[in-house]
Amino acid sequence: MNTLPNSFESRQAFVVLSRDFSAGLVSPAQIVIDGPAASPQVQAAIQRLRTTLAADRTFGAVAAQTNEAGNLTLLQVPIGGSSTSPLAIAKVRELRGTYIPQAFNGSPAKVYVTGDTAGNVDYIDIVNSYFPWVIAIVLALSFVLLMLAFRSVVVPGTAIVMNLLSVGAAYGLMTLAFQHGIGTSITGFQKVGVIEQWVPLFLFSVLFGLSMDYQVFLLSRIKEEYERTGDNTAAVSQGIGVTAGIITGAALIMVAVFAGFASGKLVMFQQMGFGLGVAVLLDATLVRTLLVPSAMSLFGKWNWYLPRWLEWLPRLSIEGTPAPALPASAAGAAAGGAIAQKAPEDGPEAPPIESGRAA
Repeated sequence: MNTLPNSFESRQAFVVLSRDFSAGLVSPAQIVIDGPAASPQVQAAIQRLRTTLAADRTFGAVAAQTNEAGNLTLLQVPIGGSSTSPLAIAKVRELRGTYIPQAFNGSPAKVYVTGDTAGNVDYIDIVNSYFPWVIAIVLALSFVLLMLAFRSVVVPGTAIVMNLLSVGAAYGLMTLAFQHGIGTSITGFQKVGVIEQWVPLFLFSVLFGLSMDYQVFLLSRIKEEYERTGDNTAAVSQGIGVTAGIITGAALIMVAVFAGFASGKLVMFQQMGFGLGVAVLLDATLVRTLLVPSAMSLFGKWNWYLPRWLEWLPRLSIEGTPAPALPASAAGAAAGGAIAQKAPEDGPEAPPIESGRAA
């Protein structure tokens, strides 16, 4: 409910429930006890849990229900606040980690906690557990592919650092705008307590792909010029000059698209659109036109450093294998041959000149 605008009737009704009743009545924590309900041990454990929950004012009155077979018991426990609030999430963790283990210690029953808040807790735990693996795999694969394409260990390292700067800037600005409420009077965004759980991972995946696309496009031009001239500074300048307009134009198109999401009413889409928009804008302007050329100019020829023990790596070409350039002497001989072959078309064949002494 926190993601809905204040003008929505459903949000207003939820505020009334939270103030005058218990919002947890809408989505209470459901405790499922799998064990003989008539067992003295299970009954004693349930009573201990009831006593513990009654002492915690965050929880409401407990409603109990047993199935006809007598082997399942359901306890519905309201938790104050929204099902996605930090308080409700913390209380579900406390139920699972402290209250239930203490109450059912030595009981033959198995106890499970479900409900909307418990589902959010499990979702958060899964995302948090796999998030580092996603980042590590994406960074490792990006490094390897860029190393193969550009025959360097410095270029992929620089590219990854620059891309992470864009993503980090998006995270920071999104936190300032939505969690701290900075600029909400201008943007019209709604201040909320948390960032939607799926947004950081989604932003990382999309932004890293877009940033890497810009990076490869820029680096391919720089490398092409460097192989032609051998001048790193000139190659960086030429690469930026050729690609800056295309990168900026493409970025402005994407910023306009993401602004459409940011102008919506739901906070989750505002966060997504704002994060993507500012990151692409910063990446295509500040990062690609200032930080990347500065770093590459600073490193000089070290940009193209590849250790000798990695020379066995296969050679990849982003744009295919270009035709080898002819040496200057060979190019001149080829041009002279072409002129000599074309000369007979310009007029009658000249008589041969005999060598020797005059008669």
